[in-house]
Amino acid sequence: MRYLSLIGARLAKSVLVLLAILVLNFFLIHMAPGDPATVMAGEAGATDEQFLEDLRERFGLDKPLPIQLMHYLGGVLTLDFGYSYRQQMPVLDLVMDRLPATLLLTGSAFAVSLLFGILAGTMAAMRAKRPSGSIIMGLSLLFYATPLYWVAMMAVLVFSVFLGWLPAYGYTTVGAQYTGLAYLWDVAQHLILPATTLGLFFMAVYTRMTRASMLSVSQQDFVKTAHAKGLAPGVIQRRHILRNALLPIITLAGLQAGQMVGGAVLTETVFAWPGIGRLMYESLMQRDYNLLLGIFFFCALLVIIFNLLTDLVYRLADPRIKEAA
Repeated sequence: MRYLSLIGARLAKSVLVLLAILVLNFFLIHMAPGDPATVMAGEAGATDEQFLEDLRERFGLDKPLPIQLMHYLGGVLTLDFGYSYRQQMPVLDLVMDRLPATLLLTGSAFAVSLLFGILAGTMAAMRAKRPSGSIIMGLSLLFYATPLYWVAMMAVLVFSVFLGWLPAYGYTTVGAQYTGLAYLWDVAQHLILPATTLGLFFMAVYTRMTRASMLSVSQQDFVKTAHAKGLAPGVIQRRHILRNALLPIITLAGLQAGQMVGGAVLTETVFAWPGIGRLMYESLMQRDYNLLLGIFFFCALLVIIFNLLTDLVYRLADPRIKEAA
């Protein structure tokens, strides 16, 4: 019962945070330079002032900001995020169409970065005084410091242009009517480069964090006691050092899981991946307020969900938190 009440309190706080984010995003978007009506009129080849006024009235842009805000918040409560000025489609339909591709990309990048980051960090900690450990940390520093867009372009040049091993752009092969396993294999081939590129930066972070955490835990008294009892070094590394060293990694992974969704803009743009990151960039260039607000809402919602899941996983991983709650 106490655990359920704790979850309820977390959900209540999350709703308040989401409401604050909605209001803040609304005013930030409308403070940005540019006018959607002017953009739409320019695309239509019209500069008549009356035409601009008709556009503003049609999309509610002529009303005061507080009224627009109330109308927007009321729509969000009914899952009505408005209409895209540029795409001429409901915002919810556009986001739902692009969201699965982003979740596939970020989920794959997250799994790759977490798995290989923890593995590399563990190897670096176990070989802290050897040249191999220094090489691992040097590579992680290189991946951490290298700009993401440069890695993406180099990956395209090497693996797509020069070697021809993997497709460079898109979600599937254009014009190919694949179905079943052939379709899944085609998507997987297109996924390798963007997922690996996005995951390299976060893998470097997990590598450095895992190494530092393991070296810190290895100096604790309970580890020295385990050595004194004569336990095998592998058992000590797995059950005592790594298990306790993973606690800060769980916190970091939960925070960065949400960041990956928003940070996929560059990756999706370079690789022409049809996700919400690329859609965000396009809507920003077109001053599509409603679409931008819809994308920001779902990005914020995903971050909050990941934080809640992290909190729950942390409590499962560390029983001391349950006792203190």
